[in-house]
Amino acid sequence: VLRVFSWDGYVDQAEIKKINGILKEKGYAISVKLIQPNAEGPEQMFRVLRSGKADISFLTLNYIHMQDKKTARLLQAINVNSPRMPNYKLTNPALRNIPFGMDDHGKPLYVPWGGGAYGIWANMKLLKDADLPKSVHELWDPKWKGKLSLTKGQIQPNIALVMMAMGKDPFFLNNAGREALAKAVDPAGDIQKKTNELYQNVGFFWGGGPDFSKKDLVLVSSYGIGASAENRKGGKWKLLPLKEGNTVWLDTINIHKDVTGKKLEAAEIFINYWLGKDVQTRVVNGLGMVAASNDVKNPLLEENPDFFKKGFFWPPWKKQADNVMKKISDRAMKK
Repeated sequence: VLRVFSWDGYVDQAEIKKINGILKEKGYAISVKLIQPNAEGPEQMFRVLRSGKADISFLTLNYIHMQDKKTARLLQAINVNSPRMPNYKLTNPALRNIPFGMDDHGKPLYVPWGGGAYGIWANMKLLKDADLPKSVHELWDPKWKGKLSLTKGQIQPNIALVMMAMGKDPFFLNNAGREALAKAVDPAGDIQKKTNELYQNVGFFWGGGPDFSKKDLVLVSSYGIGASAENRKGGKWKLLPLKEGNTVWLDTINIHKDVTGKKLEAAEIFINYWLGKDVQTRVVNGLGMVAASNDVKNPLLEENPDFFKKGFFWPPWKKQADNVMKKISDRAMKK
């Protein structure tokens, strides 16, 4: 059995039936099985991989190097030139060889599968193109007070908005030294003030997922999946193409270090199918994500060719920087 550890909806039973048919046809006495529970987050995924219960995983890229690369040590480098993986050549080159998805020898521990942005989506049933913020700075404009919604869960992308509005790299704090972090956490400092001002414009902080039903909220942050699902129900939400760009996330496919022989060959055949046109089309149309393959229509990429902007991928958060961002966000929430 080839055990697959996936986020909800990334692997469906009809596709498992197809891949099992392909493996049988090719002479492999191996079948794919989706394990439970589904992926939930970096710590849970690490525990499952460490226990040896999964052969293939769908790690979010920035999980691989988190906490001193502990998850990276459970994975093996993927032979992207394998004759069993021709669809890899159709993936977007911008999504390959991202440094924090590589092993110590510069070999990839992942193949790109699908991703999205943590961006602000505008309700185009109530707004016109001329109304839309063109720069991240405009989110602080008093005219959006009470009309903006951000997440209270993963606060790091919120702080990235603050950094961009201050003319800094979105992940400035993650890359900052001790002195810069000490300055950033100052309750009277510029970063705290700027975060306070942004949060004061927020009408609603969402938890598990964005809420698009509140009529006064016309600018709602989303990882993309929620907004796209809303559009399939008849909504008209559009990702703001802010000139600074949006921070982006990428979900990947990985192979456990203990997978060898025929099972490894079957894993490569699985990856190839999940990079193929049928599954990648579902990534776009069914999940509302941006597909890794250039072989399918990607509306968000067509609208913004710089969607996956270099340096804008969520990094592996460092513990000290994470603590500082949380402190800044918690203080701003209480204002």
